[in-house]
Amino acid sequence: MKTSRLLSAFPAAALVGCLGAGLIAAAPASAAPTPATLPAETTAAASPAAAAAAAPAPGATTDASRFTLAVLPDTQFYSRYSADQFIPRYGQDPFQVQTDWLAKNADALQIPFVTHLGDVVDRVGVNNEWIAADNAMKNLDEAKLPYSILAGNHDVRDSNDNLYDDQYDLANEPFLKWFGPNRAQNVSTFQGSDPTGFNQFHIFEADGQQYMVLALSWRASDATLAWAADVMAQHPTVPVILTTHQVINIEPDGETPRETDYGLRLWDKLIKNHDQIFLTLNGHFHGSSRLDKTNDFGHTVTSVVIDYQMAYEGGDGYLGLYEFDLTNDVINVQTASPWVTWKPQETLTSYDQPLLEGSQQQFSLPIDFSERFKGFNPTFAAGPADTPSLGQKARDILLDGFVGPDPITTEFPGSPADYPEVPGTLAHWQFNGLDGVVGTDVTIPDVAGDGSNDLHRADPAATNSVGTELSDVTIESDNVHGYSADQAGACFTNSSGSRYSYLTTDKDAPVNNADLSKGYTIETFVKMSPEWTPAANGWSKFLTHTGNRSKIDGFAKTQWDWTASPTALGISNLREFQWTTVPGDPTKGDRTNWSGEIMVDSWSHVAVVNDAQKGTITMYVDGAPVLRNAVDAAGVSANPDMPWIIGSDWVDDAARNGWNGCVGETRIIDHATGPADWLTSRADLTGFAVTDAPSGTLAAGSRVTTLSGTGLPGAEVRIDGGVTDAQPMTARAESNARVLALDAATVVAEDGTWSYSFPTPLTGSGSYSYEAVQALGTRASDPVTVAFAIAAAPVDPTPTPAPTPGTPGDPSATPAPVPGSDAPGGAVPIGGSAGSDGDLADTGAAPAGGLIAASLILMLGSALLLSQRRRRVSADS
Repeated sequence: MKTSRLLSAFPAAALVGCLGAGLIAAAPASAAPTPATLPAETTAAASPAAAAAAAPAPGATTDASRFTLAVLPDTQFYSRYSADQFIPRYGQDPFQVQTDWLAKNADALQIPFVTHLGDVVDRVGVNNEWIAADNAMKNLDEAKLPYSILAGNHDVRDSNDNLYDDQYDLANEPFLKWFGPNRAQNVSTFQGSDPTGFNQFHIFEADGQQYMVLALSWRASDATLAWAADVMAQHPTVPVILTTHQVINIEPDGETPRETDYGLRLWDKLIKNHDQIFLTLNGHFHGSSRLDKTNDFGHTVTSVVIDYQMAYEGGDGYLGLYEFDLTNDVINVQTASPWVTWKPQETLTSYDQPLLEGSQQQFSLPIDFSERFKGFNPTFAAGPADTPSLGQKARDILLDGFVGPDPITTEFPGSPADYPEVPGTLAHWQFNGLDGVVGTDVTIPDVAGDGSNDLHRADPAATNSVGTELSDVTIESDNVHGYSADQAGACFTNSSGSRYSYLTTDKDAPVNNADLSKGYTIETFVKMSPEWTPAANGWSKFLTHTGNRSKIDGFAKTQWDWTASPTALGISNLREFQWTTVPGDPTKGDRTNWSGEIMVDSWSHVAVVNDAQKGTITMYVDGAPVLRNAVDAAGVSANPDMPWIIGSDWVDDAARNGWNGCVGETRIIDHATGPADWLTSRADLTGFAVTDAPSGTLAAGSRVTTLSGTGLPGAEVRIDGGVTDAQPMTARAESNARVLALDAATVVAEDGTWSYSFPTPLTGSGSYSYEAVQALGTRASDPVTVAFAIAAAPVDPTPTPAPTPGTPGDPSATPAPVPGSDAPGGAVPIGGSAGSDGDLADTGAAPAGGLIAASLILMLGSALLLSQRRRRVSADS
């Protein structure tokens, strides 16, 4: 089935607001592009090392008294996916690479100590995860590089907030078996543990001074805090760095610190009244931030949170390097990834940056060490100023020989049609052209079909929704994902578990029963509202194939979602994208993919790709594959005749859990595809050719009427140019094929051919030059140049008597038609056929340098230009 849709080209105002597009891995999910952040065309750096090396490390000046404290944030996903994801693909996991790099560079970077901030593993009861963690930490043991390690909430059997460490069944805790006091006593800096064995303290020496690392595990009890206070009392002159899994959190903006109840407990009961504690380090909360507070002694205590487990590849190997510069009274902090620089270059994506340089990732903490510590250690002083910048040294080591990912060139979408059409597309919903409130009478078109898969809004009165109003769903076109050609989306507001709205296919829509046994690609653009909360919006869905999986014959019963829809894409209470589906063989149970943490009020492109032959389901967020993907799955199972919906979940045979945010264009394809075919890529305009055009010098009296060629179906053909040498005004007037004179219907036909007729046939003598392009709105192909000349009529030396009025030769008389003058093909000399000097141009004339700038400006400014693109659906769809 086929249909055509007339699409307006982007006006100039819209061009200002749209973004470059292509392979969207050019920006992380947490920094999804917004319409004001990128220029019209952006190329990701071929080597991030070049940019990183250009920026010196903080404090990279003269020699000073320096050392480096290394910080390992949450490693849980490295341990969890070591055996089945990382090692099969790379040979090592990021945890192993981190500790190996620290061990090998401890002397060069003067690292006296390494701290681990907890969540060593993800699933406390899975032995293989502890084995992976053990293998990684052995690198430090074998290098005799001292370290501390503590338990996070994932490392204890019961992390309930109502329990404390002295209430655990200590004999049944794996952490104590793998990283308890028996192992710690082999570390040279280890000074002792509390009675539970979960908490430990170390004293290391650097530049002639001692420092304590006080490592408190998850949910330190009052007894543990008393033990910690006693430890400090026994070492009253030693500055203390408190490490634990939770102190401060991070606000949704990803930068601002937020205090926690447990962190305030530690502050009130331990930190504020012990002046020795000058720095706290914690993980647990995803991202990085810091907070300064004043203790009871009038001194600053800085708390830092660092945790990248929800980033690409479970953290992408990022760790903290804290350079203590005692001479210049500053701690210079860098966030670096030995894993990124270790991985093979061909595996890198633009997410793989060796150094993170955001305001919470590279910074300096001013601290007058002797002044800050004199209340308990009046003799504290810096060591000899004989060490160059260790931060710069770390950068040099990381970037030595590093070649970043291959460059990615991105472009603006030129129009709503500027995306790759893919055979096997079952449905493709776009929102451009709609405005305001989406009522029940509004149709969201399936631009790939004949209307049978169009969406419409479900009548709230016919659902169980509570309090829903029509105004809850509106169209947004001002702040949309720049990589979407559609440049529009539907926004759902006031949503909760009981209040919801959704867009739905009809019950008899073909896509409801589509065959996906050969795999699928499902992609969409989505964002959460700034008002999104876990309590009201956790576990909501934005794209759902409705039904009841418990009613599918043979479906293996699962603990969760037993009566939910067979297939859905949504968000967890931790702001992770979740793809859940029942595969083609329902006896295998459901399959689930998970992303890292997604920021609110930020657009993301999500693609879920099922390769049926390999049995894999891979979720991509902004072009990057997530870490937690599914295997042993091909196709999907479904309940017959059940609609696809956008905007809510479907459980217990009814809608629920409305999506609090926006959803952009969405497409379903019946096979696996790659990034080049996704909606974030652009349509291919490179195949444009002029196959039928004059060339050379045509005989005097020739008439040029048309140009023709081949191109992308639906693209607009634009011609610009004219006479290039001095000619009488009448001759130049004949060459009026300017942009403003174009016929709006001059588009490439569905068979890939096009023909352009000059408004006035070209007959005057002189040289002519035209540039032809095909375009989708504001984006055009490289121009193809057509150049030719028409010879001047020979001059008769015999004087011609003045004609008698009304006789041949009288300018007022109408010339007799010349046989063959209107023959197709472009140019025919009067009185005969074209000679060898008037042959038509060869197919695909050579491209010229670039479009005439003035013509592009005219094109952008013309609100009348329309482009038409044919939509196709493959025969088997």
